[in-house]
Amino acid sequence: MAKEDNLKNNEIVCCASCGALAGDDIKLKDCTACKLVKYCGVKCQKDHRPQHKKECKKRAAELRDEILFKQPESSHEEDCPICLVPLSLDENESILMMCCSKTICLGCDHAYSIRSVKDKQEPTCPFCRNPQPQTREGAEKILMKRIQANDPVALCHEGKSRYINGDPGAAFQYLKKAAELGDITAHNQLSLLYDSGQGVEKDVKKRKFHMEEAAIGGHSSARYNLACFEERNGRFDRALKHLIIAANMGHDASLESLKKYYRMGLVGKEDFAATLRGHQAAVDATKSPQREAAYAVRQKWKNAGVAWEERLI
Repeated sequence: MAKEDNLKNNEIVCCASCGALAGDDIKLKDCTACKLVKYCGVKCQKDHRPQHKKECKKRAAELRDEILFKQPESSHEEDCPICLVPLSLDENESILMMCCSKTICLGCDHAYSIRSVKDKQEPTCPFCRNPQPQTREGAEKILMKRIQANDPVALCHEGKSRYINGDPGAAFQYLKKAAELGDITAHNQLSLLYDSGQGVEKDVKKRKFHMEEAAIGGHSSARYNLACFEERNGRFDRALKHLIIAANMGHDASLESLKKYYRMGLVGKEDFAATLRGHQAAVDATKSPQREAAYAVRQKWKNAGVAWEERLI
């Protein structure tokens, strides 16, 4: 049946090494890197490697770039799970709830806090409604339970905390595990560790890999860092692509760098204008009256020397 299908499609599908035709008794598998050729087994793939290596690496790089330079549908922050409005790229404008590992915007947090005080309710999570810990020890206990459950968000949070507290070695272990579980922020943090050599030996290839993984996942700062990396290596065409993608996601630093490219004549007027519109649209999408009200209250308490978490105490 498989041989008949090959003839119908006017193509002969065979092992690139031994020439065996695909059939009911022979199952061919694609080269996992380039998808250009097929093999009937591991031995044939290894035997053919010297002949195929150059073409394989070239096509694999092309496939990687297709994924890398695709505009993400959203940032790695995604939407607030309560109001469903895209979260700001500024981490100071959202809060991570450790009880459920959900990141909510300040607008929803403030609105829920006001309602809780008005109704004289005990503090609970605005999303999952679980009671909020009133002590640092209680918060750490909740965090450790989520870490033990291999929650990538909790692992990443602990990794960042360990780094801030001067333990980059432990930070690396937590971030590595979080990245393996798919956490985009962890990939970005790992790229920074591989760059600085803190907690792990410096490694340019691994640094670039984790920057790319974070950028593919919608991390605009990682993509900006990739643009800087490519620019330092003289690959301005690749740097420009990264800057346009990041700016379209609302990343301010990328837009400023793009302005420099425009003045240098490295980006066309139409592309620059389209990116300006894309940047503004991305920023506007994160705004809401509820958030604006929360920002105003935050500034008021900041001027009074009161932390955001203490404003209702």
